[in-house]
Amino acid sequence: MIQAHDARAVRAAEDPLLARGEPLMQRASWALAGAVLRELRTARGAVRGAHVCLLVGSGNNGGDTLFAGARLAGRGVRVSAVLLDDRVHRDGLAALRAAGGIVTHAAGRTFDDVARHVVEADVVLDGILGIGASGGLRGLAGDVVRAVVRRLETAPRRPLVVAVDVPSGIGVDDGSLPRPDPARSGSRGAQQPSDPVVLRADRTVTFGAAKPGLLLPPAAALAGEVEVVDIGLGLDDDRTWHPGAVRRLAPQDLVDQGALAAPTGTAHKYSRGVLGVVAGTEDFPGAAVLTVSGAVRTGVGMVRYLGDPSVTAAVLAARPEVVPAAGRVQAWAVGPGLPAAPAAPAGQSGHSGNGDAARSQRTRVRHALAQATGELSSDVVGDAVPVVVDAGALPLLPDRCPPWVVLTPHAGELATLLRSRGDDVERSDVEAEPLRWARRARDLTGATVLLKGEVTVVVGPSGAYAQADGPSWLATAGAGDVLAGILGSLLAARSEDAVRDPGLPALLAASAALLHGRAAHRANPGGPVSALDVAEAVPGTVAALLRGDL
Repeated sequence: MIQAHDARAVRAAEDPLLARGEPLMQRASWALAGAVLRELRTARGAVRGAHVCLLVGSGNNGGDTLFAGARLAGRGVRVSAVLLDDRVHRDGLAALRAAGGIVTHAAGRTFDDVARHVVEADVVLDGILGIGASGGLRGLAGDVVRAVVRRLETAPRRPLVVAVDVPSGIGVDDGSLPRPDPARSGSRGAQQPSDPVVLRADRTVTFGAAKPGLLLPPAAALAGEVEVVDIGLGLDDDRTWHPGAVRRLAPQDLVDQGALAAPTGTAHKYSRGVLGVVAGTEDFPGAAVLTVSGAVRTGVGMVRYLGDPSVTAAVLAARPEVVPAAGRVQAWAVGPGLPAAPAAPAGQSGHSGNGDAARSQRTRVRHALAQATGELSSDVVGDAVPVVVDAGALPLLPDRCPPWVVLTPHAGELATLLRSRGDDVERSDVEAEPLRWARRARDLTGATVLLKGEVTVVVGPSGAYAQADGPSWLATAGAGDVLAGILGSLLAARSEDAVRDPGLPALLAASAALLHGRAAHRANPGGPVSALDVAEAVPGTVAALLRGDL
């Protein structure tokens, strides 16, 4: 498991060590230089004569970069530093000059000249802004990086870009990116010469602990491969949830944390969990097939399906082990393939989404939600159970939910849900700040929130997860339905625990995202997948996870 710590937690860990005189900058710069040397050996076979260009800002981040440059120069690397601020780290600058590094100030050169020099390097170190900065690159630094990014777009070769601690300008604690000023962007939102920009890194060498912005979208896509360097902060040993902490599960965590377990010799279908599914309509029968397939293939003991007879027939044709009858369940998965209820035009009542079959499904969803939230007495339906709420079931949520209600929207659905509760937010806002808006949905509803995307963000009462386990091919119709079935299966297997432990549904949601993503890779490595391909790859993925082969 990776646990990322926000800037406040990192500074709190650093301060007493710095007060004792611990050489944190020296440790960081040694590690940074070592990472660059490894990259040069891989790319060139030798380091002597290679060119490394440093983009240097003020503060300790620039100091790390300058000291690393001095060590590289001592190994025969040609090091040039472009200063982007008048207030750079004095001792680091002196060390670089003493080692033979070449230093220029960007203010004395044209932006195009600086950009040409940067792009000609073998490796570029982005040491402009660190974790103490907020907002995007401004002034001279912003102008230079924009020029570099423009030149990289047409350059015949791209240098390896290594971000120092974080790519400069990202939201360190939330993964956001600086957004253009709408007043300057024109009616079509075209990028303007002064719009904020971030230099995309191929590798980020981060010190002491991962930072949330390196795991969270959209900034995670600009961080490249992340290498965490231990400089003695002790944060790796701290597994407590801090308010700003973000976790990423590794495959072994699913077994270690109890999200996956092989049945014991005394297990039976009821002890392994029974999942009730309300999904699909006559218009979208495939959603029901995909949801039950995801659940069955994950290993739940039984799936009960409730729906229209024609959809039920399709479900049984695909998965004959499904039980098409009501009964006690340990969890629900509701909403895939269920259109949101539209406002019926005057004199009409039978169009898509508002027909009898769709209304019946919505009634079943409300019943499942009432059981999950405890609105129905236990002598009628049994105790409260977890529920996965997807797609067309999201508008049917009660005002407040317990944490074992897990919402699984994509960005557009989350924006719609938030607007229904009074927030002025669009899909683009959610995509720009997914952690912020997932947390907002959690606060407004009380539910655990799994926000689907290239990086899936899960927010529960104890903290957040960010899972990036699937290929880009997973962005395909029906994939979310399979995920709902997988998650429903995991919740059914740990039903009583999920109701008792408020943090467990978020762990199981993150586990489902990991399993879903790994199954997509397994279904067709490096190539396109369909949703049903993913479901069919789940059993082998579960087996590999249990064996420790992933």
